Amino acid sequence: MKIIILAIVVCVSLTVLSATEKPNILIIVSDDHGYSDVGFQGCKDIPTPHLDRLAKEGLHCTNGYVSHPFCSPTRAGLMTGRYQHRFGHQNNPFYNPNDHQEGLPMSEKILPEYLTKAGYMTGWIGKWHLGAASEFRPNNRGFAETFGFIGGGHKYQNWTVNVKNEYTVPIERNGKEVLETEHLTTVFGDEAADYIKRHQGKPWLLYLAFNAPHTPHEPTAERLARFASIENPIRRNYAAQVSLLDDAIGTAMESLRVSEQEKNTLVFFFSDNGGPISSGGNGSNNDPLRGGKGEVYDGGVRVPFLVKWPAAFPAGVKYDFPISSLDVFASSLAVAGVTMPTDKKYDSVNLIPYLSGEKKEAPHQQLFWARGPNMAVRDGDTKLVKMGPIQHSLYDLKTDISEKTDIKDRSSAETKRLSDLLSAWDAEMVPPAFPGAKSGVKKPVKENK
Repeated sequence: MKIIILAIVVCVSLTVLSATEKPNILIIVSDDHGYSDVGFQGCKDIPTPHLDRLAKEGLHCTNGYVSHPFCSPTRAGLMTGRYQHRFGHQNNPFYNPNDHQEGLPMSEKILPEYLTKAGYMTGWIGKWHLGAASEFRPNNRGFAETFGFIGGGHKYQNWTVNVKNEYTVPIERNGKEVLETEHLTTVFGDEAADYIKRHQGKPWLLYLAFNAPHTPHEPTAERLARFASIENPIRRNYAAQVSLLDDAIGTAMESLRVSEQEKNTLVFFFSDNGGPISSGGNGSNNDPLRGGKGEVYDGGVRVPFLVKWPAAFPAGVKYDFPISSLDVFASSLAVAGVTMPTDKKYDSVNLIPYLSGEKKEAPHQQLFWARGPNMAVRDGDTKLVKMGPIQHSLYDLKTDISEKTDIKDRSSAETKRLSDLLSAWDAEMVPPAFPGAKSGVKKPVKENK
């Protein structure tokens, strides 16, 4: 596999950085964002100038993955540095403030809890989707400042608050309801910019989790008019929403520049999963990948992925080795000078020496995915996909990025080896800790008394 990267050695030991030297950490996550729906990956009908600038000034990770093919489990893995199946977070939790089971298990310590002890200000803005009961909420999981909605999705504008409807629950600031009248995507970008400017002089973490371009698509009339040339109305609305998302990210990035914090801020950007294509989808495009949201083919788990840290990383470079959203955890602890915990098995890899060019090998030998009986493992450039208990397919991603040509019949030994790896990994996982919204069970949402 060809890697084009400049060798840069980070000369300062990350474990001895003072508070003023420790980099800020900005984690930007989009929602249901198609693999090809960014300019830096070839999109022609949806301009994304701010994300394209981020790609030009940072590292474009062409094999960037998330740990699960849909929303909440990916976020649970991101926050813990562990495959979410290790602690039973395989499902999207119901939104129910009175349910003390549906959420990221309290047995897991998450990223902001570690960074707070390392002297970081910690903030969350946007979508939570890790549990609605009080103990699961961000202000009780290590985030000092919080702004957004607690459920798995939300209307973007012109909603009437209804606490029984997940998509119209209140927007909250530090746990208290606030009134918002502007488009929610724009609001999140403005809030991020304000957070960045207010916390100059002390290292900070900001988890900026947009719900865009997840449905319902409710772009502004002005933004929709820009895409009148797109004939498909679903794609047109999606494009307008992606454009608003790009502008909001640009607002946050501009605040880094004007406050002179850009050089020493470690930025991650990726989608929580691939774009949905089943049941009409949301207008997204995952080409040339196979599949989409909910699937263990690459279209469900391989996403637009950027990393930037001007103080340590080269600019405008493609990094081709596979990396995972799980790696944000170990990388963030490393730059904060926090020792990686050893109390459990962690799957996160510190990417800093790899992305800086200090280490030349791949950060991961294998990556794993599972949704119910469907599972997959990538080992180097080879990927095994298991659909149910019997059907296996083997692909060479180096020559077949679209997973079209099954090579298991001419590689039976490799198929068995990867099948055994997948079985061994699966044996380490645990059953779901909560039934979740994908279980088909309906639970009523009740108002807190």
